[in-house]
Amino acid sequence: MTLHPTAIIDPKAQVHPSVQVGPFCVIGPEVTIDEGCVLHSHVVITGHTTVGKNNIFFPFSSIGHRTQDIKHKGGPVQVIIGDGNTFRENVTVNQGADYDIGLTKIGNNNLFMACSHVAHDCDVHNNCILANSVALAGHVVLEDNVIVGGLSGIYQYCRVGRNAIVGATSGVYKDVIPFGSVYGSRAELEGLNWIGLKRKNFTKEQILSLRRAYNDIFHGEGVFAERLKLARAQYANDEFVVSMIHFIEHSENGIVLPGMNEKMDEQD
Repeated sequence: MTLHPTAIIDPKAQVHPSVQVGPFCVIGPEVTIDEGCVLHSHVVITGHTTVGKNNIFFPFSSIGHRTQDIKHKGGPVQVIIGDGNTFRENVTVNQGADYDIGLTKIGNNNLFMACSHVAHDCDVHNNCILANSVALAGHVVLEDNVIVGGLSGIYQYCRVGRNAIVGATSGVYKDVIPFGSVYGSRAELEGLNWIGLKRKNFTKEQILSLRRAYNDIFHGEGVFAERLKLARAQYANDEFVVSMIHFIEHSENGIVLPGMNEKMDEQD
Protein backbone atom coordinates (compact mmCIF):
# COMPACT_ATOMS: atom_id res chain seq x y z
CA MET A 1 0.00 0.00 0.00
CA THR A 2 1.17 3.50 -0.80
CA LEU A 3 0.22 5.46 2.31
CA HIS A 4 1.00 9.09 2.99
CA PRO A 5 2.13 9.65 6.62
CA THR A 6 -0.68 12.13 7.24
CA ALA A 7 -3.43 9.69 6.20
CA ILE A 8 -5.49 7.90 8.86
CA ILE A 9 -6.73 4.35 8.30
CA ASP A 10 -8.65 2.66 11.07
CA PRO A 11 -7.03 -0.68 12.00
CA LYS A 12 -10.34 -2.45 11.40
CA ALA A 13 -10.64 -1.22 7.80
CA GLN A 14 -9.93 -3.72 5.04
CA VAL A 15 -7.79 -2.02 2.42
CA HIS A 16 -6.08 -3.93 -0.41
CA PRO A 17 -2.28 -3.57 -0.42
CA SER A 18 -2.34 -2.03 -3.91
CA VAL A 19 -4.48 0.95 -2.87
CA GLN A 20 -2.85 4.40 -2.95
CA VAL A 21 -3.86 6.70 -0.07
CA GLY A 22 -2.79 10.34 -0.33
CA PRO A 23 -2.31 13.15 2.18
CA PHE A 24 -4.91 13.74 4.90
CA CYS A 25 -7.26 10.96 3.79
CA VAL A 26 -9.42 9.21 6.40
CA ILE A 27 -10.76 5.65 6.11
CA GLY A 28 -13.23 4.41 8.71
CA PRO A 29 -13.41 1.07 10.55
CA GLU A 30 -16.25 -0.49 8.52
CA VAL A 31 -14.76 0.33 5.12
CA THR A 32 -13.57 -2.26 2.59
CA ILE A 33 -11.55 -1.09 -0.42
CA ASP A 34 -10.50 -3.49 -3.17
CA GLU A 35 -7.41 -3.42 -5.36
CA GLY A 36 -6.25 -0.64 -7.66
CA CYS A 37 -8.10 2.24 -6.01
CA VAL A 38 -6.55 5.69 -5.67
CA LEU A 39 -7.44 8.22 -3.01
CA HIS A 40 -5.97 11.65 -3.70
CA SER A 41 -5.66 14.11 -0.83
CA HIS A 42 -8.37 14.85 1.78
CA VAL A 43 -10.68 11.98 0.81
CA VAL A 44 -12.99 10.62 3.53
CA ILE A 45 -14.55 7.16 3.20
CA THR A 46 -16.54 6.07 6.22
CA GLY A 47 -19.60 4.16 7.37
CA HIS A 48 -20.37 0.60 6.28
CA THR A 49 -18.94 1.17 2.79
CA THR A 50 -17.68 -1.39 0.31
CA VAL A 51 -15.58 -0.12 -2.60
CA GLY A 52 -14.72 -2.31 -5.60
CA LYS A 53 -11.68 -2.23 -7.85
CA ASN A 54 -9.93 0.63 -9.66
CA ASN A 55 -11.99 3.51 -8.32
CA ILE A 56 -10.46 6.98 -8.19
CA PHE A 57 -11.36 9.55 -5.52
CA PHE A 58 -10.26 13.14 -6.05
CA PRO A 59 -9.67 15.66 -3.25
CA PHE A 60 -12.41 16.33 -0.71
CA SER A 61 -14.77 13.62 -1.96
CA SER A 62 -16.87 12.36 0.96
CA ILE A 63 -18.20 8.82 0.74
CA GLY A 64 -20.40 6.92 3.18
CA HIS A 65 -21.40 9.59 5.66
CA ARG A 66 -24.81 9.60 7.32
CA THR A 67 -27.78 10.53 5.14
CA GLN A 68 -29.12 14.07 5.40
CA ASP A 69 -32.64 12.63 5.69
CA ILE A 70 -33.82 13.55 9.21
CA LYS A 71 -36.10 10.49 9.36
CA HIS A 72 -33.02 8.26 9.60
CA LYS A 73 -32.56 7.11 13.21
CA GLY A 74 -29.11 5.58 12.99
CA GLY A 75 -29.92 1.96 12.15
CA PRO A 76 -27.68 -0.29 10.00
CA VAL A 77 -27.18 1.05 6.49
CA GLN A 78 -24.51 0.84 3.84
CA VAL A 79 -22.94 2.02 0.58
CA ILE A 80 -21.80 -0.38 -2.12
CA ILE A 81 -19.61 0.87 -4.99
CA GLY A 82 -18.59 -1.25 -7.97
CA ASP A 83 -15.51 -0.99 -10.17
CA GLY A 84 -13.89 1.71 -12.27
CA ASN A 85 -15.77 4.75 -11.00
CA THR A 86 -14.35 8.26 -10.79
CA PHE A 87 -15.39 10.66 -8.03
CA ARG A 88 -14.14 14.16 -8.74
CA GLU A 89 -13.60 16.98 -6.24
CA ASN A 90 -16.18 17.49 -3.47
CA VAL A 91 -18.47 14.64 -4.55
CA THR A 92 -20.73 13.37 -1.77
CA VAL A 93 -22.29 9.90 -1.59
CA ASN A 94 -24.52 9.30 1.44
CA GLN A 95 -25.48 6.09 3.20
CA GLY A 96 -28.91 4.59 2.85
CA ALA A 97 -31.68 5.40 5.33
CA ASP A 98 -32.77 2.86 7.92
CA TYR A 99 -36.52 3.32 7.40
CA ASP A 100 -36.38 1.93 3.88
CA ILE A 101 -33.84 0.10 1.68
CA GLY A 102 -30.83 1.14 3.73
CA LEU A 103 -28.49 0.88 0.75
CA THR A 104 -26.96 3.40 -1.62
CA LYS A 105 -25.59 1.52 -4.61
CA ILE A 106 -23.26 2.55 -7.43
CA GLY A 107 -22.37 0.23 -10.30
CA ASN A 108 -19.37 0.33 -12.63
CA ASN A 109 -17.54 2.91 -14.76
CA ASN A 110 -19.52 5.97 -13.70
CA LEU A 111 -18.17 9.53 -13.66
CA PHE A 112 -19.27 11.87 -10.89
CA MET A 113 -18.00 15.34 -11.74
CA ALA A 114 -17.13 17.99 -9.18
CA CYS A 115 -19.66 18.76 -6.45
CA SER A 116 -22.23 16.20 -7.57
CA HIS A 117 -24.33 14.58 -4.84
CA VAL A 118 -25.81 11.10 -4.50
CA ALA A 119 -28.34 10.94 -1.69
CA HIS A 120 -29.55 8.01 0.41
CA ASP A 121 -30.84 4.83 -1.23
CA CYS A 122 -29.99 5.91 -4.78
CA ASP A 123 -29.16 3.24 -7.34
CA VAL A 124 -26.78 4.40 -10.08
CA HIS A 125 -26.22 1.61 -12.57
CA ASN A 126 -23.30 1.59 -15.06
CA ASN A 127 -21.55 4.04 -17.40
CA CYS A 128 -23.45 7.10 -16.18
CA ILE A 129 -22.13 10.66 -16.17
CA LEU A 130 -23.20 13.25 -13.62
CA ALA A 131 -21.85 16.65 -14.61
CA ASN A 132 -20.80 19.36 -12.15
CA SER A 133 -23.16 20.05 -9.25
CA VAL A 134 -25.81 17.49 -10.20
CA ALA A 135 -27.97 16.50 -7.22
CA LEU A 136 -29.78 13.18 -6.91
CA ALA A 137 -32.40 13.16 -4.17
CA GLY A 138 -33.17 10.03 -2.20
CA HIS A 139 -34.22 6.80 -3.93
CA VAL A 140 -33.34 8.02 -7.42
CA VAL A 141 -32.54 5.31 -9.98
CA LEU A 142 -30.29 5.96 -12.98
CA GLU A 143 -30.19 3.08 -15.43
CA ASP A 144 -27.20 2.36 -17.70
CA ASN A 145 -25.60 5.06 -19.85
CA VAL A 146 -27.52 8.03 -18.43
CA ILE A 147 -26.06 11.53 -18.74
CA VAL A 148 -27.21 14.31 -16.41
CA GLY A 149 -26.18 17.85 -17.33
CA GLY A 150 -24.62 20.30 -14.91
CA LEU A 151 -26.61 21.95 -12.10
CA SER A 152 -29.57 19.61 -12.63
CA GLY A 153 -31.64 18.13 -9.83
CA ILE A 154 -33.61 14.88 -9.87
CA TYR A 155 -36.46 14.59 -7.39
CA GLN A 156 -36.78 11.72 -4.92
CA TYR A 157 -38.03 8.35 -6.18
CA CYS A 158 -37.61 9.32 -9.84
CA ARG A 159 -36.18 6.88 -12.37
CA VAL A 160 -34.18 7.81 -15.45
CA GLY A 161 -34.23 5.10 -18.10
CA ARG A 162 -31.18 3.75 -19.89
CA ASN A 163 -29.45 5.85 -22.55
CA ALA A 164 -31.43 8.94 -21.58
CA ILE A 165 -30.03 12.44 -21.26
CA VAL A 166 -31.04 15.26 -18.93
CA GLY A 167 -30.09 18.73 -20.15
CA ALA A 168 -28.18 21.15 -17.94
CA THR A 169 -30.01 23.14 -15.23
CA SER A 170 -33.04 20.86 -15.39
CA GLY A 171 -35.43 19.84 -12.64
CA VAL A 172 -36.68 16.29 -13.13
CA TYR A 173 -39.82 15.56 -11.10
CA LYS A 174 -41.15 12.48 -12.95
CA ASP A 175 -39.62 9.42 -14.59
CA VAL A 176 -37.61 9.86 -17.79
CA ILE A 177 -38.21 7.22 -20.48
CA PRO A 178 -35.32 5.13 -21.76
CA PHE A 179 -33.58 6.75 -24.74
CA GLY A 180 -35.33 10.06 -23.95
CA SER A 181 -34.02 13.62 -23.90
CA VAL A 182 -35.47 16.03 -21.34
CA TYR A 183 -34.74 19.62 -20.47
CA GLY A 184 -36.17 22.51 -18.48
CA SER A 185 -36.64 23.89 -14.98
CA ARG A 186 -39.65 21.58 -14.88
CA ALA A 187 -38.26 19.13 -17.37
CA GLU A 188 -40.17 18.33 -20.55
CA LEU A 189 -39.54 15.53 -23.01
CA GLU A 190 -37.89 16.87 -26.15
CA GLY A 191 -37.67 13.66 -28.14
CA LEU A 192 -35.12 10.87 -28.20
CA ASN A 193 -31.43 11.04 -27.37
CA TRP A 194 -30.33 10.69 -31.00
CA ILE A 195 -26.71 11.64 -30.46
CA GLY A 196 -26.35 9.33 -27.49
CA LEU A 197 -27.85 6.41 -29.41
CA LYS A 198 -25.41 6.92 -32.27
CA ARG A 199 -22.48 7.14 -29.87
CA LYS A 200 -23.56 3.83 -28.34
CA ASN A 201 -23.53 2.27 -31.81
CA PHE A 202 -27.27 1.77 -32.22
CA THR A 203 -27.94 0.91 -35.85
CA LYS A 204 -29.88 3.17 -38.20
CA GLU A 205 -32.71 0.65 -38.24
CA GLN A 206 -32.88 0.52 -34.45
CA ILE A 207 -32.97 4.30 -34.18
CA LEU A 208 -35.66 4.65 -36.84
CA SER A 209 -37.78 2.00 -35.14
CA LEU A 210 -37.49 3.85 -31.83
CA ARG A 211 -38.43 7.07 -33.57
CA ARG A 212 -41.54 5.56 -35.14
CA ALA A 213 -42.58 4.04 -31.84
CA TYR A 214 -41.98 7.31 -30.01
CA ASN A 215 -44.21 9.17 -32.47
CA ASP A 216 -46.91 6.51 -32.27
CA ILE A 217 -46.92 6.60 -28.47
CA PHE A 218 -46.68 10.34 -27.86
CA HIS A 219 -48.20 11.85 -31.01
CA GLY A 220 -50.57 9.23 -32.39
CA GLU A 221 -54.37 9.29 -32.40
CA GLY A 222 -56.53 8.17 -29.49
CA VAL A 223 -55.91 8.20 -25.76
CA PHE A 224 -52.46 7.48 -24.40
CA ALA A 225 -53.30 4.06 -22.91
CA GLU A 226 -54.66 2.85 -26.23
CA ARG A 227 -51.63 4.11 -28.14
CA LEU A 228 -49.35 2.34 -25.68
CA LYS A 229 -51.25 -0.93 -26.09
CA LEU A 230 -51.14 -0.71 -29.87
CA ALA A 231 -47.41 0.03 -29.82
CA ARG A 232 -46.73 -2.98 -27.62
CA ALA A 233 -48.42 -5.22 -30.21
CA GLN A 234 -46.88 -3.51 -33.23
CA TYR A 235 -43.30 -3.49 -31.90
CA ALA A 236 -43.42 -6.78 -30.00
CA ASN A 237 -40.21 -7.97 -31.67
CA ASP A 238 -38.20 -4.80 -30.97
CA GLU A 239 -36.46 -5.24 -27.62
CA PHE A 240 -35.66 -1.55 -27.25
CA VAL A 241 -39.20 -0.36 -27.89
CA VAL A 242 -40.58 -3.08 -25.63
CA SER A 243 -38.24 -1.97 -22.84
CA MET A 244 -39.43 1.63 -23.24
CA ILE A 245 -43.08 0.58 -23.09
CA HIS A 246 -42.43 -1.64 -20.08
CA PHE A 247 -40.73 1.28 -18.32
CA ILE A 248 -43.75 3.52 -18.97
CA GLU A 249 -46.25 0.89 -17.85
CA HIS A 250 -44.42 0.37 -14.56
CA SER A 251 -43.81 4.01 -13.70
CA GLU A 252 -45.14 4.90 -10.25
CA ASN A 253 -44.47 8.64 -10.60
CA GLY A 254 -45.76 9.17 -14.10
CA ILE A 255 -43.36 10.10 -16.87
CA VAL A 256 -41.99 13.37 -18.19
CA LEU A 257 -44.16 14.22 -21.21
CA PRO A 258 -43.48 16.31 -24.33
CA GLY A 259 -43.99 20.03 -23.95
CA MET A 260 -45.90 22.36 -26.22
CA ASN A 261 -42.69 23.45 -27.92
CA GLU A 262 -41.21 20.03 -28.57
CA LYS A 263 -38.97 20.03 -31.62
CA MET A 264 -39.16 16.85 -33.64
CA ASP A 265 -35.77 16.00 -35.13
CA GLU A 266 -35.75 15.06 -38.77
CA GLN A 267 -33.77 11.85 -39.00
CA ASP A 268 -33.09 10.00 -42.22
